[in-house]
Amino acid sequence: MPDSPYTKLDTIAVHAGQYPDAQTGAVNVPVYLSSTFQLTGIGSDRGWDYSRAGNPTRDRLEEALAVLEGGCSGHAFTSGMAAISALVAMLRAGDHLICSHNVYAGTVRLFDQIVRHYGIEIEYVDTSNLALVKAAIKPNTRLVHIETPSNPLMVLTDIAAVSRLAHARGAEVSVDNTFLSPALQNPLKLGADIVMHSTTKYLNGHSDGLGGALIGSRPEHKERFLLVQKAMGGVMSPFECFLVLRGIRTLPVRIRQHEQNGRAVAEFLSAHPKVKNLAYPGLKTHPQYELAVKQQRGFGSMMSFEVESREAAGRFLAALRIFLNAESLGGVESLASHSATTTHASVTEQQRASMGITDGRIRLSVGIEDKDDLIADLEQALKAV
Repeated sequence: MPDSPYTKLDTIAVHAGQYPDAQTGAVNVPVYLSSTFQLTGIGSDRGWDYSRAGNPTRDRLEEALAVLEGGCSGHAFTSGMAAISALVAMLRAGDHLICSHNVYAGTVRLFDQIVRHYGIEIEYVDTSNLALVKAAIKPNTRLVHIETPSNPLMVLTDIAAVSRLAHARGAEVSVDNTFLSPALQNPLKLGADIVMHSTTKYLNGHSDGLGGALIGSRPEHKERFLLVQKAMGGVMSPFECFLVLRGIRTLPVRIRQHEQNGRAVAEFLSAHPKVKNLAYPGLKTHPQYELAVKQQRGFGSMMSFEVESREAAGRFLAALRIFLNAESLGGVESLASHSATTTHASVTEQQRASMGITDGRIRLSVGIEDKDDLIADLEQALKAV
């Protein structure tokens, strides 16, 4: 990449990985739909030989991801879960992994139903409690994986403090930064070692492509994840890479609108008599508001709340007109989902209870529509509760 003349996020998002094509002058990154590349001789090439090992379009996306997160290298995968799989692929039998206790249930399913069978010890800890984290770290702890804010309860973990605890015992820290994106939080700058994203969400921003990413902070991370990409596959396709690159260009602009709408919706819900246990760190009533101010540059547009029952949640979701009853998050359109039967359907009722996810819990991903329209939609839907 040429020397970067830019330092501000709005400029970085438009130009990182997006310099004109040397051959044609195209200002958009070309989509190289080629599985293989002509070699220049025996054992020599132009930088690429087979798209699983590397592709020019993917290179540009991975470069942009590294710049956005301030990392050493970026690595793009087929989905967020593929990225987490790559994250733990280098652990060995006998290693100990600590994970936030109320993470996305797909992460729990991967760890409990697949990763445990490799002989890796997994322990779920309330990582918002530093004393519990410190007590959980063992001599064989290799990785502490945190999700902050957590899905869907918006519990925060102090990234800097957990990183200090882990590093003192020789463990690495990875952070799922999907909910906030690099526009609002940079875990590597707070001391974490690795950042993970579901690029399907805010980085893509348009609900039209699956993807995941890991961004490492050191050269050994680059070597580690390049090996996993080449040996295990699961790499993002060139066209999906193009979609994420396109999304990144408008990330700061979209996030500003998401954030404005998210705050307005949260203020409305916080005063509504039918809404209970609203979780949004941007409210001063949130118990971790001060931590959010310290380690984030904003509060985002994800939140969740409770209504009185599963049946009430169903009536609310059915009455919505603008918000769509759908899984996923981070797109320009507003979404609402019933956590117990979508994001956390794969864990048991007992596990959901231990996480604090009730049958009345509804998660909102607030989009970029007009905030008054969104509030009016929520108000009329709450009448059905």
